[in-house]
Amino acid sequence: MCTYVIVYETPTHGAHHFSLSYSHYPGQVKVPTKKPKWIEELHQKHAQVDLSTAILAINSSRAASATLNSKTCSGPERSVSQSSLISMFYAFIWHALAILAASLFTLFYSIIQYSHHFMRWGSQSWMYKVSSRVFLTTWSNIKIRSCQYLYWPVLLQNSDLRCQSNVEYAEKAALRKHSMWSNIAIDILLGNLIGLSLLYHAEMVSLWFLNSVEGLNNYLRMGSVWLMGVPAGFKLNTELAAILGTTSLNVIQIWSTLWVFVGFFLMNMVRGIAIMGMLFGATVIAALMVDMIGAATLHVSALHSLIACLYASQTQALAALWRLFRGQKLNPLRLRLDSYDYTVEQHVVGSLLFTPLLLLLPTTCVFYIFFTIVNTSIRVTHVLIEVFISIIHETPYVKVLLWLVRPTRLPAGIWFEIVSCKYNGVHPMERSICDGNGINPDFDNAPRKMEKYKRSTALVSFLRISVPSIGQIILPHYKKVFTGVSASLFAESAYGILTGKRISYGPVSHPPSTLPWMHIPIKEYWQLCHKSILSHMGD
Repeated sequence: MCTYVIVYETPTHGAHHFSLSYSHYPGQVKVPTKKPKWIEELHQKHAQVDLSTAILAINSSRAASATLNSKTCSGPERSVSQSSLISMFYAFIWHALAILAASLFTLFYSIIQYSHHFMRWGSQSWMYKVSSRVFLTTWSNIKIRSCQYLYWPVLLQNSDLRCQSNVEYAEKAALRKHSMWSNIAIDILLGNLIGLSLLYHAEMVSLWFLNSVEGLNNYLRMGSVWLMGVPAGFKLNTELAAILGTTSLNVIQIWSTLWVFVGFFLMNMVRGIAIMGMLFGATVIAALMVDMIGAATLHVSALHSLIACLYASQTQALAALWRLFRGQKLNPLRLRLDSYDYTVEQHVVGSLLFTPLLLLLPTTCVFYIFFTIVNTSIRVTHVLIEVFISIIHETPYVKVLLWLVRPTRLPAGIWFEIVSCKYNGVHPMERSICDGNGINPDFDNAPRKMEKYKRSTALVSFLRISVPSIGQIILPHYKKVFTGVSASLFAESAYGILTGKRISYGPVSHPPSTLPWMHIPIKEYWQLCHKSILSHMGD
């Protein structure tokens, strides 16, 4: 009869626990592409031990005993501990801090609630509707951060009984509890650094922004004048080029005149952006940058949409006339081309329309390409800033810190270290490694060793924890940022550029889901904050 002894360190909350795989990144064990025959035979055998049940029992044993000890603690020892002077002073300080913190956060809660009611009161005004459209990204990020501020006492509540009965559940609950606060802390820290820099260099930043907008307008003027002539040696239609170029120049000049008035209070706007960033974090500053760039380049979007509409109409008309010459027509219900007999008059009218449209197409196409390049560059800048916002929201700072300090709190599997094997009275004390899937990395000597262990009478091994890599921790959280990136996206974008239709500009920001707005009385919120802080007095 064989005896197998597995030695393991008892799981403890805040230290380590066991898990068969990393919860956010399954399948970490790297198996060679070419497996030996004995591994395939091993996988075909029926598993005699349910590792998931064993791991659950190991993680629950320590937590259950700790909970039982806390419930059955003797009365005299507890009273003696509480009667000590140090404990009384500690409790007094903690209660004072709880009252102070609850009062401060209740004041902040009142300000946010009154601001929310004021915005709802003015939601029907035209100014609110215009600002909500222009600063759409900023409003969404401010709402997300405000809801996170309001819900901190709810998320700080102690875990339920299920988390107290299992170390793994307690660790996951603690990660969920502290992940939001770590994101807020990093965001606020970056926001204060950027905000202080903006406050110190407000005049320089405002002047740089005005010069950038003016530089873009000068580039658009030069491009429009160049297209009205003979761009790259192409002979365009002079009248159509003059109409398109003059319209573009007029729109650019009107927008440049409006931005002269914006320059008078742009410095105050920069200071307001800095204060908003110090209160709500760097994501709000980035969102304001997106909205400000969108407002400063609104004329580019308008000109691009106008010329894209003209270009799309011309290409659709040419495609319809080309089908007329071929004796076909488009069936929109069945999405196919059907045969059709056109009259002579229809062919004559089609020929008269086809020729000028075809000759005017290069002029429209040149203007369309120019404004498409400019507008796409601006949209790519928007996308990059939105990706930066999503990265700040999605980065698991707590997990990265735990991975650096105590990586065993993020287990990615188990493996066994064989330290002693008694065989025919001999103790070879060989050390080999076997992971949780029963795969031995030493593939050459694995059959011989497994056969020796099979005939042995005693086997001692240590249960070890596999640690995930930093990429396995971070990459799953970044998947939402690039969920929209695919081959079909690039195909749709290319088709939209060729036909003049709306272009999809790739990945956009995927901020965390907004929590429902909290509507509770001020007194009840103060009690909730006070209770949440006191619940962690003994931690």
